[in-house]
Amino acid sequence: MEERINKIIEACKREKCKNPIVIFNNIAHNEYVRIHGPEHHILDGAALLTAFYNAGGKIDLQESLDELTKRGVQMPGATCGMWGVCGAVSSMGAALAIIDGTGPLSSDASWGKHMEFTSKALHSLSQTGGPRCCKRDAYLSFQNAIEHINENYDVKLESSVIECDFSKDNAQCISFKCPFYKKTKKKVAFICVHNSCRSQIAEALGRHLASDVFESFSAGTETKPQINQDAVRIMKELYGIDMEQTQYSKKIADIPNPDMAISMGCNVGCPFIERGFDDDWGLVDPSGKSDEEFKKVICEIERRIIRLKEELM
Repeated sequence: MEERINKIIEACKREKCKNPIVIFNNIAHNEYVRIHGPEHHILDGAALLTAFYNAGGKIDLQESLDELTKRGVQMPGATCGMWGVCGAVSSMGAALAIIDGTGPLSSDASWGKHMEFTSKALHSLSQTGGPRCCKRDAYLSFQNAIEHINENYDVKLESSVIECDFSKDNAQCISFKCPFYKKTKKKVAFICVHNSCRSQIAEALGRHLASDVFESFSAGTETKPQINQDAVRIMKELYGIDMEQTQYSKKIADIPNPDMAISMGCNVGCPFIERGFDDDWGLVDPSGKSDEEFKKVICEIERRIIRLKEELM
């Protein structure tokens, strides 16, 4: 652990940026910083101190980093789950206390201001929820710390849009629930023979209910001149969606190569798409049947779209 901390401190002293998020990312991508670990109790506050100094803050950077290290190593790991206080927030709270020379007997405004910062930062973490992620918790804390410093000190820290590059290494990543998750959406294709009824309904409901998680397409091995008019009418009635405004009957070659291909139902013969299907929803074709039968199929498609969205989140 001592070696990790020494490398973090030396890396901070080489940084010239006024953006603590950039400083954090530059250092956190090194092999001596684990995806989770108590080294964040030093790294997070050190990145904030370094950015503050680079922005013109009146501190001795070496002395400040040394003091932060002394305080950071006193924080045990897993404080977020075991103590209800995140180490990232505490590390940045320690950095603010070092900047202001605040202690437990301080009577000036800094004592309360630091409590204001930590309470706001912890509230941000609480809104996202667990399990813990040392990168996500650091990012949320930095957002609050940058705002706090820019409002209360004669320096201006820089900020940036955050997109996490650590997700693939985090077995507990909450993906789309995280505000910093890189939202690379999967392409989902709904396939039936004529692409005129069930698959068109699935595409429309996918766009309507799950566009924040996956992209929806539909296609068939054959086409029809128009989408099933009963489907068009009932979808307007139920959801206010006019499928004819944005959709049309098309072949598989006319859509992007999908990450997932879902058959609407092979009871009328599975279409050939030159790859295996990821799922077969086994839906009965309601064409030519009553509105009640149409609505049953539409309701089932909605249920499956919602379930698919939850699975891909």
